[in-house]
Amino acid sequence: MYNTQVSKKNATKGFTLVELLIVIVIIGLLSAIGLSSFISSQKKGRDARRKADLSAIQSALELYYNDFDAYPADFGAKIDGCDGSACDWNGLWQKNGTTYMVQIPSDPGGGSYAYDSDGSSYILYARLENIHDNDVSQCATGVGFYNTASFTCISGGCNYAVVSSNTTQNDLPAVVCE
Repeated sequence: MYNTQVSKKNATKGFTLVELLIVIVIIGLLSAIGLSSFISSQKKGRDARRKADLSAIQSALELYYNDFDAYPADFGAKIDGCDGSACDWNGLWQKNGTTYMVQIPSDPGGGSYAYDSDGSSYILYARLENIHDNDVSQCATGVGFYNTASFTCISGGCNYAVVSSNTTQNDLPAVVCE
């Protein structure tokens, strides 16, 4: 009589090499999709921070204007309103004992913002990472950058700007296409 218990013991259990490879490929594809979504959401998060930073700086500039009937001048793309010197990004903005910002925000990606003013109006510039953002300057051939000879946000230039309350987006410098 044939012993069935022995044949069951000798039977191998587990996955074949092909099954394991298929699972590894599926996990790799899902990881790649997840990673690209994660990177995209990080860019959008930094861009949201840039927009919020410029909005906060705008509020402080309007307070300054209320006190001095003029916006601070620019110096090297910085705000020249810190008791006779240019304010540093990430530094205190204080003039004549009045604090306008405890810390002027700086670009979260390591670049820099830029400030341009003639005293009666201003433009704040940044470079957004998500070139598909609706607020990024556009031109017929793709993303545009503001043509400013005096400064650059980071390599490639500034593609986002906000203006003082007494000016419009039409007052921005010309857009240079890539």
